[in-house]
Amino acid sequence: MTDRARAAGLTVKVLPSTRELIDGVARLADIRDLTPADLLGRRELQTRVEDAVGYLRNRRVLVTGAGGSIGSELCRQIARYDPAELILLDRDESALHGAQLSIYGRALLDGNDLVLADIRDREVMKDVFATRQPQVVFHAAALKHLPLLEQFPVEGVRTNVLATCELLRLARDTGVERFVNISTDKAADPASVLGYTKRLSERVTAFFGADTGRPYLSVRFGNVLGSRGSVLDVFQAQIAAGGPVTVTHPEVTRFFMTTAEAVELVLQAGAIGGPGEVLVLDMGDPVRIADVARRLAEMAGPDIEVEFTGLRRGEKLDEVLFGAGELDHRPRHPLIAHVPVPPLAPRALDVFALDGDSRVLVATLAELCIAATRQVRDARPTGEEVGDAHPAGSRR
Repeated sequence: MTDRARAAGLTVKVLPSTRELIDGVARLADIRDLTPADLLGRRELQTRVEDAVGYLRNRRVLVTGAGGSIGSELCRQIARYDPAELILLDRDESALHGAQLSIYGRALLDGNDLVLADIRDREVMKDVFATRQPQVVFHAAALKHLPLLEQFPVEGVRTNVLATCELLRLARDTGVERFVNISTDKAADPASVLGYTKRLSERVTAFFGADTGRPYLSVRFGNVLGSRGSVLDVFQAQIAAGGPVTVTHPEVTRFFMTTAEAVELVLQAGAIGGPGEVLVLDMGDPVRIADVARRLAEMAGPDIEVEFTGLRRGEKLDEVLFGAGELDHRPRHPLIAHVPVPPLAPRALDVFALDGDSRVLVATLAELCIAATRQVRDARPTGEEVGDAHPAGSRR
């Protein structure tokens, strides 16, 4: 439709939904221009998060990485469900300012709801858990840029693995009722430092889930629209600079979801996940990145070109949501699969030599993940045991 409209010299606008028009809640100002997200060709998921968030009411809730895209949206949505206390923790003061402003409409930075701290500082985190006594923790703090972690794997291990392990230990020792670790699709059959570290964070979370018998779990999903440094943000910046728009490979595909969709499902996953599980969100169909880049370039004008730069180290042509041997089993929610992962005891992390050769460190990361894949394959149940489970990728 947009191609035909452009050929005819017409401008395409997006109207509010039919329901909003019928209910009379739409305004003239709600008519808007196309955004890059509109070009992904995906329909937003409709969920009923209100039915599943009773575990947040009258609870002290801590969100790490509260200034990030997922963390701040978690805070905005959690604030609607009457927590006794909502604690925003981040090491970025400007990000905390923005998160507080988006929740309350003001950001004086003098309230008791903000904690300026680095999750890698064990003593500070120990004090936070001891004094604030959170009952529910959403752990969204992480290093997430794949190419950067390929260059600095030690930083990835310190933040995504060791700091996560310490937070889980503190959660256990202070009686945290529920711990939700935010993971990524790159943890499924990982091929990068980012993927390795997030896979290990899933496994360590599984250990503490089994150790406590409490719902300490991970939630795995793909790319989020509008997150800082996302591919669509990069495309827009490149177009604003006059191009070219760069894509790694003509056939590369990725999963996408809006921030609001992802967080709604994360909150629901937090309600239904069992100790140690990984809950995998249905992201819909993968999107070919080159198609989005071309369409954006065409919308911007005839002078914007698309260039292919080649896959970077650690990147996959296609991401997957389920690793080898993992089943797409959805017993409680049509959009959320439950996947068991082999637990990893904290003592297993003692093998990391953080002051040695980074190549040895990456090899150690890979071996721990490969060993886990073997365990999953060996433990995979038969069709009769899993009932309505499907091989990964067989159902959308």
